[in-house]
Amino acid sequence: MTIPTENVGSLPRPAKLQAAIADYDAGRISKSQLETEQDAACRDSIERMEATGSPIVSDGEQRASSFATYPLADTLAGTGLAPNLAADGQYFAIFADGHHRQLPRLTGGPFRYQTYAADYLRKSITMATTPMKQAVIAPSMLSLLYPLDSEITGYSREQFLSDLCDECEKDIRQAFEVGAKRVSVDFTEGRLACRNDPKNPWTGRHMLEQFIALNNRVLDRFTAEERTNIGIHTCPGGDCDSTHSADVDYADLLPSMFKMNAGYFLIQLASEKNKERVYRLIGEHSRDDADGVPQVCFIGVINPLDPTVETPEQVRDDLVLAAKHIPVERLGSTDDCGFSPFSIDTKPRHGSPDHARDIAFQKISSRVKGTAMAEEQLGVMAGAR
Repeated sequence: MTIPTENVGSLPRPAKLQAAIADYDAGRISKSQLETEQDAACRDSIERMEATGSPIVSDGEQRASSFATYPLADTLAGTGLAPNLAADGQYFAIFADGHHRQLPRLTGGPFRYQTYAADYLRKSITMATTPMKQAVIAPSMLSLLYPLDSEITGYSREQFLSDLCDECEKDIRQAFEVGAKRVSVDFTEGRLACRNDPKNPWTGRHMLEQFIALNNRVLDRFTAEERTNIGIHTCPGGDCDSTHSADVDYADLLPSMFKMNAGYFLIQLASEKNKERVYRLIGEHSRDDADGVPQVCFIGVINPLDPTVETPEQVRDDLVLAAKHIPVERLGSTDDCGFSPFSIDTKPRHGSPDHARDIAFQKISSRVKGTAMAEEQLGVMAGAR
């Protein structure tokens, strides 16, 4: 019996890299100079993650501006923004500490990615000796680029969605072609869609079901065998040690989320107040046959927002408890979220980005060790049944 374990995607960027991004935005250094710092951070990320014993690694998204807008701009500040986009789009998330993150606004068609995740992976995969995964953004998030209440002259919403699905499919396929073993799709907007925040108009429009349908338009272009290695990640956000939708009850999200025909799900859980209740919901709503694939449920056992390092024993105990409700053959472990989904992240609870980075690898090591301990214990339990 093997319990799979993998990270979500991002790692804290070193302070030196964050400073280089600011210098690039200000025109003080060239893009090639920025890329030198990104290369160094990717190599360090891969080597340190491999040292944890993780069976699959990533480059920590050190080249990406953010998990949401990497296809659209060079940096989080909007430098190098793609054509047919303006910087003044709507907020996609307003966080509990009051800060927000914003999307660009689509001004015309056709919609095309400027950068694909594979463009980053191609540079990193030669640095790794362990299989690599790649995170990509969901079409549901990028659908928010289109104005909520109006049509773009000469470019209908349906034509945009058709182009968007083509680009998202291409993003996933190229990642596999470059050599990714797994591709996970970030779906943080799923939990946000269950909120009704008057400061963030799209959240009050009951968009969850249309998000699910749109994501399935892309997933259903892949065979069952391919979808075995395509995952969906959900969380309540994680930026500057704050969340955007932790108050949303998972009972409002999970029944719909598992309608997506993905082969696995990465689910924030370490920071939930009542973990067992959510384990039970996962067991009830996840499917052993999602159009030809069993849905493997990777439960979050690591909280990236908390600088306290979980022990392997804590990880083991979470997995053993989860196995009471989720079939062991469909159980995995992960971190609640990427450790830094955005390239500029001050990490106030951690003290500094560099300290947060050190802690992240300690946490990943605990996850790997604790998963092995749970595998051993559950293997004995399974044999006894």
